[in-house]
Amino acid sequence: MAGPTTAERGAGKQNGQSPSGRSGRSGRSGRSGRSGRQGRSGSSGSSKGAPGRSRSRVFRLRMMLSVSALVVLSGAGVWLLYGSSWLRTDEVRVSGAAVLTPREVERAAAVPIGSPLVSVDLEAIEARLRRELPRIDSVQAVRSWPHGIELTVVERKPVLLVEEGGKFVELDSQGVRFSTVDTAPEGLPLLELTAVQPSSLRRFGERRLVREAVLATSALPRATAKALRSVEISSYDSITLKLTRGRTVLWGSGDDGEAKARALTALLKAQPDARRFDVSAPTAPAAAGS
Repeated sequence: MAGPTTAERGAGKQNGQSPSGRSGRSGRSGRSGRSGRQGRSGSSGSSKGAPGRSRSRVFRLRMMLSVSALVVLSGAGVWLLYGSSWLRTDEVRVSGAAVLTPREVERAAAVPIGSPLVSVDLEAIEARLRRELPRIDSVQAVRSWPHGIELTVVERKPVLLVEEGGKFVELDSQGVRFSTVDTAPEGLPLLELTAVQPSSLRRFGERRLVREAVLATSALPRATAKALRSVEISSYDSITLKLTRGRTVLWGSGDDGEAKARALTALLKAQPDARRFDVSAPTAPAAAGS
């Protein structure tokens, strides 16, 4: 069969058909379809990205609000503690004072009345009290919100006296001199250090020797302690106790206090008329004189 003539091919071109018989519109329609699908696909991607950007903006906004609220609250807290008149120091309470008066403690503490309570230096107050009032053994200063400072003191307890210039210096159990009084408190024995050997004093120091004397007196039973009038110490291992009725006890060093106290108690019962007792070696005590 013969192919299309030249005239027929020309007519086909004019009608928009390709030599192969496919329509040109069909080709354009295909490209147009693909373009349309691509456009719709891009539009769908844009619609999916919009909620993500919206959530990000909400998150940033919330963060900004949270930070702003934190700044405002912090500023308000600082103003409340330091700038307002609500939390100012206007009261001092003292407990534990026995010989000292609360007024003496308050005056020595020098608490800055009217200053912000949070800014009060508690450690400085404690150090000032220990320095100004040697009778205070320990002290604790705490804030009592909203307006007060509480001071709890523990006073030193005298266990021995040292006579100096017609007055009496009180010593505690650590050998600390903390107060001078005009009259000797009743029931406190006198410590005699005048015969201390210079070599012993240089080697051990006065406080160590005083502690040895304290060890000796603290070991005594109550009845014997009431009869104690003075403690004479001439060296580290030479302590003599002087009791009522002219009785003396050679105690030795401050070691083995409980054993020495038991030995002395036994001797006092066995020989009540004796005047001299030796318990420096508690396993071989002795008594003499009448």
